[in-house]
Amino acid sequence: MQHVTIVGGGMAGSEAALQLARRGIPVRLIEMRPVRQTEAHHTDHFAELVCSNSFRGDALANAVGLLKEEMRRAGSVLMRIAQDASVPAGGALAVDRDKFAELVTQTIQNEPLIEVVREEVTAIPEGDGPVILATGPLTSGKLADALIALTGEDRLYFYDSIAPIIDAESIDRDIVFAQSRYDKSGTPDYLNCPMTEEEYVQFIEAVKSADQVVARDFEDANFFEACLPIEIMANRGLDTLRFGPMKPVGLIDPKTGKEPWAVVQLRMENREGTAYNMVGFQSRMKWGQQREIFRTIPGLQNAEFLRFGSIHRNTFLHGPEVLNHELGLKARPNVYLAGQITGSEGYVEAQALGLVLGQYLAAKLKGTPIEMPPEETALGGLVRHVTGQLAFDPSAYQPSNVTWAMMPAIPKRKIRRKALRRLAAAERALDHIETWLQTQDAAGTRMEGFTLHTIEEAKAARF
Repeated sequence: MQHVTIVGGGMAGSEAALQLARRGIPVRLIEMRPVRQTEAHHTDHFAELVCSNSFRGDALANAVGLLKEEMRRAGSVLMRIAQDASVPAGGALAVDRDKFAELVTQTIQNEPLIEVVREEVTAIPEGDGPVILATGPLTSGKLADALIALTGEDRLYFYDSIAPIIDAESIDRDIVFAQSRYDKSGTPDYLNCPMTEEEYVQFIEAVKSADQVVARDFEDANFFEACLPIEIMANRGLDTLRFGPMKPVGLIDPKTGKEPWAVVQLRMENREGTAYNMVGFQSRMKWGQQREIFRTIPGLQNAEFLRFGSIHRNTFLHGPEVLNHELGLKARPNVYLAGQITGSEGYVEAQALGLVLGQYLAAKLKGTPIEMPPEETALGGLVRHVTGQLAFDPSAYQPSNVTWAMMPAIPKRKIRRKALRRLAAAERALDHIETWLQTQDAAGTRMEGFTLHTIEEAKAARF
């Protein structure tokens, strides 16, 4: 039996290693700590949480809550450990970070088919067996150089410049207007939030005075000019944003017949048009401040944010250009990527990709291949996002947490109430996950999962 080499012992690498080993596939798990520490880690434990101890909302009405439930039912080892290490956190799943990392490390060390190697990997491992790169947002410089050599210099990024994403239903269509600048495209590709001079000035002052996330020591504060946080632009002068991402030139508000003083443009995020991103609105404002200030923009007073803006150090590849549908590099298909290096965001999403890839490769190596999870599931939506199958414009690919926009929407004409539509989408997803797991039954690769949340319980809790 071929062994699988996994580089990186974070969330994705740990989950993938355990999924493979428990299906009888030998794994060589390489982790550079403590031989070489990163600027963010403090221990040599696997799956060490370096930021928050929260795995976010746990309800099925949340996309990440659905993702976690799918993972539990699919036999996620880290999800089970998270339950054992959990601490009270209201409606969220949070863990004792030390206990969680210690339990993951013990589990890996006690797994007979996992060989742990402590060394820095400076080149992509060679050989006949599959390789999984799960090196996370702090991939070491030499390995990053090797990825650049393989995929191209313009496909590896060291900073996320992430714009907020808004649920399309929460945009006030009585205020915003659809139009492309000078109508050049021939179609109204953007939604435009018009602002008066007074509204613009008040907005700039609010941005300038907002609380910001403090950069970590290893994050270089010298941003690229092309992806400046809006608060830096606001502090450069009153009109900087108005001549930048809020430029109104070539846009006519049909309600006034005039060009607005400034506009905030919204661009379609997915093909179904259920989500829009705020063009050029990357930000280091704290999330609560973003919600409060961005809701002062005309048309966004009731905005529901699927993702907030950010800029932070994060090594990731341009998935739509470099990855095939099974998370393998197009330039070298036996090298697979999992976790944040694909452009996913968040602890749970990293674990999810490790789980999917571990199960997918195990079945493939056993000669009983399975498909990737269905598009109706959060797992399938996440895979389709990082491989570029969902993007309206793949060239504008940005890292993201899991969102409802990654799954086909339940038509509003069928269910009017949004909360009920999301529960219907969750119910559909869990049905499809069960069908997918049944294909693993047939392949003899299914592992025992567990359930914490049912649709019936979710409905009873919410209504």
